[in-house]
Amino acid sequence: MEFVGWLGSLCFAVCALPQVIQTIRQKHADGFSHGLFWLWLFGEIFTIIYVWFDRYSLPLIVNYVFNLALLSIIGYYKYLHGKTTKTNL
Repeated sequence: MEFVGWLGSLCFAVCALPQVIQTIRQKHADGFSHGLFWLWLFGEIFTIIYVWFDRYSLPLIVNYVFNLALLSIIGYYKYLHGKTTKTNL
């Protein structure tokens, strides 16, 4: 049964990968909605806390940590990349 858990976690973990690849290639995440980003982020954080303290399951923790890593890449391109202004000295 643990194999099924790992398989499901792997599928969920990599489902964001196409979005991350597209975001990196385009160098922006303008089409990625703010609502989805923030709900996904807080959902991942709260679920990691729940899984860690209540139902410790390594496959789920790997999934959520990997998703947070992918989400941080999307967040970088959505909120930080190219947003700084250059000043003339």
